[in-house]
Amino acid sequence: MDTEIPGTKLRAVLATLALSPREAVSPSVLLAELWGDRPPRTAYNTLQGHIARLRRTLVEQSRAPQARELIRTTHAGYLLDIDPEHVDSVRFARTVKDMAVRAEDDAERAVAVLTRALGMWRGQALSDVGHGVTCRTAAAHLDETRLMAQGMLINAQFSMGLHQQLVPELENLTSRYPLRERFSEQLMLALYRSGRQADAIDVYHRVRRRLSEELGVEPGPGMQDQLARILRQEPCLLGA
Repeated sequence: MDTEIPGTKLRAVLATLALSPREAVSPSVLLAELWGDRPPRTAYNTLQGHIARLRRTLVEQSRAPQARELIRTTHAGYLLDIDPEHVDSVRFARTVKDMAVRAEDDAERAVAVLTRALGMWRGQALSDVGHGVTCRTAAAHLDETRLMAQGMLINAQFSMGLHQQLVPELENLTSRYPLRERFSEQLMLALYRSGRQADAIDVYHRVRRRLSEELGVEPGPGMQDQLARILRQEPCLLGA
């Protein structure tokens, strides 16, 4: 069901419920999500109104009267009665968790599965639901999971010998996330495997300068070890 939910607060209510499908969310959590630590005196009544409007919207847009039953009232609060596998964030997180264990066993399958999972993204997570702590925390976790999935996908592509094709993508990722050292490590490897040792070393020194200027720290052990291996031209860098 492709439904457009009008209003930031209605979207915030639905998103908060969708983050825990088939689990009751207490009114206090929803009130905090909508108004922070300063809810108005009429907040609880207003919340009930939002729930009613959300049910009407689901019915109107789906043209299915039973859609109002998707949001249930329980003794503990409200819940979204939907299969968790129908919630993109839940399905995405489960897929990444599964691939973290299985990716090394079958690189081609990992590439296919992770590419599909990352293709579910249409922009920043939960970007249109306001600034409540529950959704913002979930968005940060989802964004971190997305970056982890991107790194896993690149590792699987390395296993398939796609290092040259990965250079432009990794250059883009290191430009967007200059302080995320894992992408820089992967770029160093892709460049080295492409016969560009000097460029690989230059990546390290660029990151080192930026970390020193912005944070006053040195690159972490991962990047330092990668540099050492490249300088020694260790055979393990070329893969199996």
